[in-house]
Amino acid sequence: MKDPLQALLEGGAIEATAFPANSRYHGVGVAQLEGRDGEKLPYLRRRFVPQPERFSETQQHRVTQGDRLDVLAGRYLGDPELYWRLCDANRALRPDELLAPDRRLRITLPEGVPGAAE
Repeated sequence: MKDPLQALLEGGAIEATAFPANSRYHGVGVAQLEGRDGEKLPYLRRRFVPQPERFSETQQHRVTQGDRLDVLAGRYLGDPELYWRLCDANRALRPDELLAPDRRLRITLPEGVPGAAE
């Protein structure tokens, strides 16, 4: 007899995610590719990076020597593992791009959350 929870997951009735809520991959689907030998190979679907214009800015931070994205994410977003939100809001594919001294970082609300001015 098949496990009922597994049957729901395989049938798509329940969305399974292997990533915690603070991960940039949370909510990104997992698909399967069938290999030549019939083996099912799971893979992560593509994550599309949202346009920074879709984020409501709450403030800015001027980068100083020694700043770290995890520390800034902890200070401004409440969780150091949300550093990727700083990357998304500032159109950076590589986190180290954001740490140039005197650069201004946009601190934003999550995508889709309207700001006070909207």
